[in-house]
Amino acid sequence: MPSRKFADGEVVRGRWPGSSLYYEVEVLSQDSKSRLYTVKYKDGTELELKESDIKPLTSFRQRKSGSSSSSPSRRRGSRSRSRSRSPGRPPKSIRRSASQHAEIKDKKEIVEINLCPLKQSGNSISRYNGKPDRIGRNDVSHRNIQDKPYLSQESSYLATQYSLRPRKEEIRFEEIISQEERNVVKEPKSVKIFEITATEPEDLEFGGGFGAFSIMIGLPVMLFMLLLMCREKDPSLVNLPPPLPPLASFWETRVFGVCLLWFFLQALFHLLPVGKVVEGTPLYDGRRLKYRLNGFYAFILTSVIIGISLYWGIELCYVYDHFLQFAVAATVFSVALSIYLYVRSLKASKEELSPGKSGNIVYDFFIGRELNPRIGHFDLKYFCELRPGLIGWVVINLIMLLAEMKVQQRETPSLAMILVNSFQLLYVVDALWNEEALLTTMDIIHDGFGFMLAFGDLVWVPFVYSLQAFYLVSHPNEVSWLFASVIIALKFSGYTVFRCANSQKNAFRKNPDDPNLAHLKIIHTSSGKNLLVSGWWGFVRHPNYLGDLIMALSWSLPCGFNHILPYIYVIYFTILLIHREARDEHQCKKKYGLAWEKYCQRVPYRIFPYIY
Repeated sequence: MPSRKFADGEVVRGRWPGSSLYYEVEVLSQDSKSRLYTVKYKDGTELELKESDIKPLTSFRQRKSGSSSSSPSRRRGSRSRSRSRSPGRPPKSIRRSASQHAEIKDKKEIVEINLCPLKQSGNSISRYNGKPDRIGRNDVSHRNIQDKPYLSQESSYLATQYSLRPRKEEIRFEEIISQEERNVVKEPKSVKIFEITATEPEDLEFGGGFGAFSIMIGLPVMLFMLLLMCREKDPSLVNLPPPLPPLASFWETRVFGVCLLWFFLQALFHLLPVGKVVEGTPLYDGRRLKYRLNGFYAFILTSVIIGISLYWGIELCYVYDHFLQFAVAATVFSVALSIYLYVRSLKASKEELSPGKSGNIVYDFFIGRELNPRIGHFDLKYFCELRPGLIGWVVINLIMLLAEMKVQQRETPSLAMILVNSFQLLYVVDALWNEEALLTTMDIIHDGFGFMLAFGDLVWVPFVYSLQAFYLVSHPNEVSWLFASVIIALKFSGYTVFRCANSQKNAFRKNPDDPNLAHLKIIHTSSGKNLLVSGWWGFVRHPNYLGDLIMALSWSLPCGFNHILPYIYVIYFTILLIHREARDEHQCKKKYGLAWEKYCQRVPYRIFPYIY
C-alpha cells in the first residue's frame, strides 16, 4: 500500500482550481487507486486534488510584499484578463466560491503556487486534466513536518506577488518557491536536534533525577531481598526484612570471573558471521544502522556447551549455591558498564544522543545519553537486550531444575518445575527466533543505553525472571494434572494473543499490501504509516502486552498459593507494562497527532478489555 503524505482530518493548504492560490483545507479522504485527496474548503466546497496540489502548513515562509497588486480584487482582475491563457476553467459556481475565499478583509497577502486544476459538478467529483505539474512531492519536507496538525487563523494567510500571464515569470516564481521550501526544510531538522539533546525538566520520566536515583538504589536492594527471602523456610512478607548474611559472603572473585566469561562468550557468538543482516528503523538524522540477526544461533551454541558440560560432569549447581554472589557480581558489572557508557557519551555527537537526554547527570546516567553506542560494528545495547541476560535466564532455570533434584533428592524434576522451565523456554526461544521485532521497540529506537537498560538486561532479567524456579528449589509444590492442564491452556491462550498480535503488526509493517491483511481496517496518518484498527489491534491498543501478562500469570501458578513471593514477578510486570503503555501513548500522540486520537476513539481500551 503506497504511503500517503496527509492524514484524514489534517488541515493543510490546497490550491484552488484554475489558479495559483493556496487556501486552508481539511483532508477528508484519499482514493487508494487514483491517490487523489478529497478536501473541504472553508466555504464548504469539496474538491479532489492531487498530492502535489497540497502543501503542509509548515512549508511556507511568511514574506511581506509591498505591491498593491497582491490584493484580492486586483488578482481577480488579473485572472479575468488572462482567461484565454488558462488550460481549463471551472464552472461559475466554483469560481464564485473562489472569490469568496479571496474576499478576506484586511488580509494583505495570499500564498500562490502553481497546481493542477480540478472541477466539480453538483455533488459528484471529477478529475480535470490541466497543465503538467512542475513542483513534485518533496519527501525531505514530508519527513520533517510536524506530526500534529493544527488549525491556523485567517490571519495566517500569506501572499507573494505573482502575475499569471508571463510564462517566464511563472517559471521563475516556481523556482523561488522551490528554493524557499528547501530553506524551510532545514529549519525543523535543527529544531529536532535541539529537542533530542535538551529535554525539558517537566518532560523527564521516572520522577526526574530524584526518581532515577531512588530506582538505582531501590532495584538492587529489592533484588537481594527477594533472593534472601527465597532461601527462608517461611518466605512470608511478615518476616521482612530477612536476616542478612555476613558482608564478606556477598562477594567472590571467582564468581565475578565466571560472569565476565559468560558475557564475553556471548559477545563472541554475536560476532560470528552467521545470520542475516538487516537495517534498523531510520534514526533522527536519517541513518539506518545494520544489525546481524544470529541470536537463535547463539542459543544453539550455548545449548551445545551446556550439554557438553553436563556430559563431562561439571557441577552446574555451583550457580545455585552462589546465586546471591552471582547477582552481586552481575550488578557490579552493570554499574561499571553504565559508567563506561556515560563517559563515552560525553564525546558523542548530537546526532548520536538519545531523545531522553536532559542535562541532569543523575537522570542521564540512569536513562542513557547515547542512543546506539557501538564499538566498531558491535552494538552494545542491541547485544545486551537479547543475549547475556535472556539466554542466561534459561540456563539459570535449567540449573534450578538440577538443583531441585539434588536438594529434594528426586530422581526426576517436579511437574511444577517442568512447567516453569518449559513455559519460559518457549518465551525465550520465541524472542530469539523473532529477533528482528526488537528493532522496532522503544528500547532500541527511543531509550538511550544507561543504567536502566544495563541493569535490567544483565541483572533483573536473569535473576528476577527466574524467581519462580529459584523458589521451587526450597519450596516444592505438587501440581495435579488437572490443574496443570488449566495452567497450560492459560499459557497457550496468552501466547496465542502475544504472538498473533506481534506477527500481525510485523507483517503489516513489512508489506501492507499482503492479501492476508486485506480484511484489516486502517487509519491513515501524516507520517506515512498506517494504524491498524481491526484484528488484534482493534481489540485493545496493546494486545501483545495483554498476552504477555497472561503468560506471566501462568509462570507463577505452578508455585501454588502459599506465599505471594512467586507472584512478585506478575505484580512487577503489570506495573512495568502499564508504565510502558503510558510512555507509548505519549510518543504515539506526538508522532501521529489527530490520527492517534481517532484510533483511541475507535479502540478505547489500552491493555485489559472493558477494564483499562
